[in-house]
Amino acid sequence: MKKVLVVASVVSFIEWFNKENVDFLNDELGCEVHIACNFDYMNDTDVDRTQAYINKLKQQGIVLHNIAFARSPASFANIKAYKELKKLIAAENFDLIHCHTPTVSMLTRLAAKKARKRGSVVMYTCHGFHFHNSSSKKNWMIYYPVEKFLSRYCDYIVTINQEDYNRAKTFHCDHVRYIPSVGVDINRIRDLQIDKGAKKKEIGVPPEKTLVISAGELIPRKNHEVIIRALAKINDPDIYYAIAGKGPLKEYLADLAKDLGVSDKVLFLGFRTDVFELYHAADISAFPSKIEGLGLAGVEAMAAGVPLVSSNVHGILDYVIDGKTGYAIAPHDVDGYAAAIKKLAQDPALRESMKAACLKAVEPFEISNALNVMWDIYREVLVDRDECELEKSVGEKGSRACTAL
Repeated sequence: MKKVLVVASVVSFIEWFNKENVDFLNDELGCEVHIACNFDYMNDTDVDRTQAYINKLKQQGIVLHNIAFARSPASFANIKAYKELKKLIAAENFDLIHCHTPTVSMLTRLAAKKARKRGSVVMYTCHGFHFHNSSSKKNWMIYYPVEKFLSRYCDYIVTINQEDYNRAKTFHCDHVRYIPSVGVDINRIRDLQIDKGAKKKEIGVPPEKTLVISAGELIPRKNHEVIIRALAKINDPDIYYAIAGKGPLKEYLADLAKDLGVSDKVLFLGFRTDVFELYHAADISAFPSKIEGLGLAGVEAMAAGVPLVSSNVHGILDYVIDGKTGYAIAPHDVDGYAAAIKKLAQDPALRESMKAACLKAVEPFEISNALNVMWDIYREVLVDRDECELEKSVGEKGSRACTAL
């Protein structure tokens, strides 16, 4: 039985972005799967739902290791977390160590140095480099040399957008792969039927008014502030902005909306399990993130046929088509967001004309496409590699056949 360790910062990341992969490793490949993450941090999720997921993992026989990773790389808590992770890796003979999220992936690659020498394969899925074509010089100076240096300590880098894929190929890692995000159930979202007016009314928006929707944590990276400022600049009483998500910036954003005189038009919906319905109720989707590896929320909104007003950062540019599926704008350009929202709000025919382009643009990100590519990589590491070792043992012909691995 192969042993696999999946490492991420918090349990919600596993639940949202890796549960199908965990099931595949456990059920299809018959691996003994371990998960190391912070199982106590649930400020970004619905506690009852995530606790139910944890119980499901236990029932499946997944081995859980609660390590209190901190998201900030500068946090002293990560010193203790690193020691715990290193001890875990030393105690277990993992065939594959698959890490996610920037800080945790940095710690994991360092902690697994000796394990690689013993034969463990280390895989790093990059969900968006902090340096990209639109990022600051500071980000390039800090993050680029770190990522390039640490690339020598992993065997595979998996990227979820094309810009990161092209850049990672210049690093020191032998195997760099691209997958079309972690997948979205496009068909399920597209085919969902709701009463749009009733859904608007349910969240406090008059059915005849224009609803702009965002889904994402209330954290600086998601940049909800720029939409609130744009709403104030438009100063149109017929436009409402709803945010689905929780996080530490709620009070700050609520105070900002109040100071700008739009508190009655900005709705904080908290964590929602009906996000797909909210997309269908919306007229416009806003996705102004400062950094996104890809950004599932943007793909999901477009899968509902809703035009996207987004930032023009690397991952999002894999699917947003400026002027056809919505508008791509610099993250801090309040005037740009205001103009785009106003244009779409005042032109229902334009929004409708963008619907087909939105649906077409997100087709490559259908969940089955992403999962099949990822699962092929797992098979390559956990199945094909063993077959190659067997072939190599029988002669030169087998050795040549397995050179690619």
